[in-house]
Amino acid sequence: MSTTVLTEREGAVVVVTLNRPDKLNALNAELLLALGTTFMELSKDGSIACAILTGSGDKAFAAGADIAAMSEMTTEQARAFSEMGHRVCARIEHAPFPVIGAVNGFALGGGCEIALSCDFLYASDKAKLGQPEVNLGVMPGFGGTQRLARRVGIGRARELCYTGDNVSADEALRIGLVNAVVPHAELMTRVREVANKIAQKGRLAVAQCKRVLYTGADVPLDVANALETQAFAMLFGTEDRREGMTAFVEKRKAAFTGR
Repeated sequence: MSTTVLTEREGAVVVVTLNRPDKLNALNAELLLALGTTFMELSKDGSIACAILTGSGDKAFAAGADIAAMSEMTTEQARAFSEMGHRVCARIEHAPFPVIGAVNGFALGGGCEIALSCDFLYASDKAKLGQPEVNLGVMPGFGGTQRLARRVGIGRARELCYTGDNVSADEALRIGLVNAVVPHAELMTRVREVANKIAQKGRLAVAQCKRVLYTGADVPLDVANALETQAFAMLFGTEDRREGMTAFVEKRKAAFTGR
């Protein structure tokens, strides 16, 4: 069993940790395979309400792909590596629960791309983010050109991808790449608070919010609104909807079950 990805369960919240601290959690094939498998298995567990994705150690979320391994790749091997990265990012993005990225240090290249597959990001005040691949004569290969543009806008994405510049946590916040910047020592506490808050909500409702937000982003507004209406109506057939509304009328806290 690979030890390059660790999981820790805390009630309905699971913490997933990239674990190659001696390599700043650089993304090699073993880690990517383990990360994809981890999210595939977690996605089958209906009791999970939220996940946190972070890196081990005190310096990096993931400093990028493993350059030493990449330097020997042929064109076909590079294609396969890119396809693997895309599959992993898609599994994180399509997980039926929110995934919060806790960016505890460097999130560069492939590390930034893995972070971008999370629903949203909180960053340590020591974090650095960017797509520096052009400095190596290549380009983002795990979806960075696409997810970055969707996150910060096409102009900012072009600037970051063309220059290869990294941005500080504060600049990442200013351009909308991360949602909050937190003192380094407080990052995981803050992210756990947010994850636990989400876990207390109606799990089916949160899952449908995620699905409709993702699916509706790239279709015409009328189609997206129809998706919302369909999901809204479907939730009225759930036990969680009955419990939530009954609890509101009775002025008590709802006890959601995910059914």
